[in-house]
Amino acid sequence: MKLEKLIAMANQIGSFFEAMPDREQAIADIAGHLSRSWEPRMRQQILACLGTIDEEQLKPLVREALRRF
Repeated sequence: MKLEKLIAMANQIGSFFEAMPDREQAIADIAGHLSRSWEPRMRQQILACLGTIDEEQLKPLVREALRRF
């Protein structure tokens, strides 16, 4: 899958959880959702963008959730 699509999907998930009042719980829930719902190849591909210019396209909550994998 194209990285741009994965980033868009991850940011949509992040948008849903942004409304949660507890930031730590939102981050944990994003990580949990990605862990349960995304196949390993998808997770590996988006994790590989951390530390690159593409990381800047991720919402802050999503970046934090990915760093907890």
